[in-house]
Amino acid sequence: MTELLNTLYVQTPGTSLRLEGDTVRIYHPDQPGRKILPLTRIDHLVLFRGVAISDELQLRCAADRRTISWLSGNGKFYARLAGPTAGNPLLRLAQYRHHDDPAQRLAIARYMIAGKLQNSRQVLLRAARDATGAKQTTLRTAAQQHADSLTDAAHASNLNILMGVEGNAARAYFNALPSMCQTALTPFERTRRPPTDPVNCLLSFAYGMLRVSVHGALEQVGLDPYIGYLHGVRPGKPGLALDLMEEFRALLADRFVMTLFNRKEVNESAFAHLPGDVVELTSDGRRAVLSAWQTNRQRLWPHAQLGRDVPAALLPLVQARLLARHLRGDLDAYLPWTVT
Repeated sequence: MTELLNTLYVQTPGTSLRLEGDTVRIYHPDQPGRKILPLTRIDHLVLFRGVAISDELQLRCAADRRTISWLSGNGKFYARLAGPTAGNPLLRLAQYRHHDDPAQRLAIARYMIAGKLQNSRQVLLRAARDATGAKQTTLRTAAQQHADSLTDAAHASNLNILMGVEGNAARAYFNALPSMCQTALTPFERTRRPPTDPVNCLLSFAYGMLRVSVHGALEQVGLDPYIGYLHGVRPGKPGLALDLMEEFRALLADRFVMTLFNRKEVNESAFAHLPGDVVELTSDGRRAVLSAWQTNRQRLWPHAQLGRDVPAALLPLVQARLLARHLRGDLDAYLPWTVT
């Protein structure tokens, strides 16, 4: 069992991190006092724009294979430091061979999309149980579309058809998203670059956090995050990380965002409206969301293949290991994590 260590999120501009023995020292000129944390309890550092880190600390993290990610204020990925490449190179060769075999690539992609559709459907059904009237009808209709899409995905004869099935389901899902929220939301359209409203802002932020976790899990297992089966190979895009994220988006990110709004853990003061209709989290808003995200990572979720509950923070690592076992030939198929 992998110990659940902590991810250190540092988001206040002007903060600097330095190595001090076997600890990291955190300093900000407006926050007096000496704050240190033992490195042994940290598995990953996530630094937002405006945070400085010393060369000595970066080198120590690289030597220990403790990863560092740099993100924008809204969670957009900038860069990552991971240290020496891990894992057996034979696993990467198996990964590349499966990518180059159309039948094997399609089979893995089908399972990944099936995981996304199943978990999205569960989010819709759970929200429908708490809704009434038109909202409930909208959610149940979208859930049925996902059930139909699961059948269509299973029979998709190529990746283009599979991506079409996923795209149609995604549109139905996001059209139903306002019905998951107990507060009034304007007609919703997913916008990414840049987010133009608080919901899109939080979705992008949560997806950024999820990407950091999935990318790190793949590297830890020894897989190449840039050779994907569904998203393929695109310069600068971690195709396999984007693939593996699909089965986690609805339950670990979308549901998290809707819960923040429904429980009024975030409000209008958490967002800054910038020129060009750009919406960003404020420093206080980002701090509140990160605190909730850390709590959410501790939640236990059932895992059918393991026969036990697993913390949300470890689910990407578990699935990366199952994918590696399939690629090595130890498992007949890659089965995504799903909740029923």
